[in-house]
Amino acid sequence: MKRTKNCRLAFLFLLLPSLMVSAQTSIRITNSTADKRLEELAELPYSTFIAAYPAIAKQSFRLVTESGKEIPYQLEYNGQTEPRSILIPVTLAANASLRIYVKAGKPAPVKPRSFARYVPERYDDFAWENDKVAFRVYGKALEGRKDNAYGMDVWSKRTSELIIDKWYKSGDYHKDHGEGMDYYSVGFTLGAGDIAPYVNDSIYFTHNYSNWELLDNGPLRSSFRLTYPARNVAGTMVTVTKIIRIDAGSQLSRVEAFFRFEGKDSLPLAVGIVKRGPGGASLLQEDKGIMGYWEPESPLNGVTGIGTIFTSQVKSMNLLKPHLLTLTAKQASGEPFIYYTGAAWNRAGLIRSDNDWFAYLRQYAGQLKQPLRVEIR
Repeated sequence: MKRTKNCRLAFLFLLLPSLMVSAQTSIRITNSTADKRLEELAELPYSTFIAAYPAIAKQSFRLVTESGKEIPYQLEYNGQTEPRSILIPVTLAANASLRIYVKAGKPAPVKPRSFARYVPERYDDFAWENDKVAFRVYGKALEGRKDNAYGMDVWSKRTSELIIDKWYKSGDYHKDHGEGMDYYSVGFTLGAGDIAPYVNDSIYFTHNYSNWELLDNGPLRSSFRLTYPARNVAGTMVTVTKIIRIDAGSQLSRVEAFFRFEGKDSLPLAVGIVKRGPGGASLLQEDKGIMGYWEPESPLNGVTGIGTIFTSQVKSMNLLKPHLLTLTAKQASGEPFIYYTGAAWNRAGLIRSDNDWFAYLRQYAGQLKQPLRVEIR
């Protein structure tokens, strides 16, 4: 009996440091900017979490505030078998912080706020959305049809509900039945911020994607990989892979593009927004890496704003019909090029004017440069 009691005491002694760490340590998320951070995903590397919470990390756990309120989260896998990060949605006032505690136990279900899927029933579309906006690109099955298109399409939403499955099932999404509609016209353009090689003053469209892979699918972030077939770009065969992700609460998607080729040191690229005739408003801020467009108003459909934000220095921004076009510095083969592109619809009620839209883009660009700080203390 004495030996058993000693063994139990030894076991509790070994377990005590882990229990103390779990009880005393917290996740601290800090907004060090002068702007309110609204519905933003804070990211904590899963390896950091595991190191701090070894007794909890391998089982179900909950995240709670100091007052005991549970906070939803998503484990991001990025196409891997083990989690890569923990995504935590937060809204923080300027220069404010939030302390979060980790508790063992089953977390409450999280309402999906992002979604992506391959759409074989609509000629291989690939569509993605969040609680603000929806997008799609076009697959190989659409090639050769009179309704074929190349660039990125926008679906204008005025509901926070996910609508991709519902709209595709109905087939009647070119009219607004109270949730929004698809009235954005892409055609053979870059549409709402697609990317392509730009050689000898010409855009070499990447055409329609041929393969897809879903990396994560909500509830807070969805991401996927698209691969495009080789394309002859002024005598050089070029393939492109894009990793696209969308976060809950954001008007923009993140695009990471890889262009691969041989026989050349580098390749110039262009990101474009198709322009709609006279009117509207444009924002071209090369020094800030922001290209924005507020379309002319359609009496029937309202106004869509399109915007792109660049995380690296760009070469120039110009109006080169029919696009607002950002030309990049030349990219080496396989070098990732990252930018953000997205849209807003005035009838959604959140962003109603060009001033609203351009302010949103400027604030978003600033937040990219000063991400939320996440640490364990």
